[in-house]
Order: sequence, then structure tokens, then C-alpha cells
Amino acid sequence: MAALRILAIAAATGRIAYVYLIGDRLMDWRISDKASHSGVEAKAASEKWIETLQPDVVVTEIAVSKTRKGDNTRYLIEAIAQVAENTKVLDVKVTREQLYANKYEEAAALADTYTDLLPWVPKKRRFFDNEHRNTVLFEALALAQSVLRNPSLALLT
Repeated sequence: MAALRILAIAAATGRIAYVYLIGDRLMDWRISDKASHSGVEAKAASEKWIETLQPDVVVTEIAVSKTRKGDNTRYLIEAIAQVAENTKVLDVKVTREQLYANKYEEAAALADTYTDLLPWVPKKRRFFDNEHRNTVLFEALALAQSVLRNPSLALLT
């Protein structure tokens, strides 16, 4: 049986990222600033990624108003989810789980498993700094991990 090809896409202020896994092997990743400029750009980028990578599953975050994400970021998440719904892939929306004290600890822990991402691990920010650009990459990986940890539950939602 062939391994499941998973494309997980996450959005944050000013950037959108994806990770592409085959089984539990990280094959590709990317961060795009351009894709976050508008819903049209987000849709175009996600369509291109789906067409190019040919995943079996596209994982996005459930964009609920209770998150700390802004309205525009939630709008981009919904635009990406619409693309996934309208393609011939399994569309999975998951709740973003916070399993670590912060995003920086999460990034370090994920990079221990996916060592190709070690150079991408952001340093913990000072309280007056903006969030590091690379955190969105690890958000996408965390979304993929939620499906890999419990595929039956994630695929049923």
C-alpha cells in the first residue's frame, strides 16, 4: 500500500506556508508572502501547490473566531479550505492543538523529528519583537502531525 501524501497549509499574518509529507517523511515545504496578499492570491497558490504536488489529503486549520488569528488570516484560511473542498482530494480541517508552551518550543520539538527543518527553527522572540516569519511553517507541520497522530479521528471530521 502506498503511503498517504499529505499537504498541510497554514496561514499567519503576512505569510502562508505548506509542508508536504509522504507517509511521515517530509518531502517539501515553502513559505509564501505573496500568497497572503489576498484571498485570490491564497487560492491561486494553493491550487498550484495541489496541482503540482498531487496530494491525497489537504489539511487546513478550522478557522474559528476564538483563535488569536486576525480576521484577514481567518479569511485566507477559509479561501484555502474552499480550494481543497473543490478539488479531487480529501479535504481535512483540524483544530490547531497547542501541545507546547509556545510556538518556539513546538518548532524545536518538530525539528528534532524533521531534521531538515533545523535551519528554519526560529529563535524565541523578545516580547517587543514581531513573530518570526518561519513559525507558520511549523504551524503547517503541526497540522499535518495532528492527522498523522490520529488519522481515523482527523479523517472523520
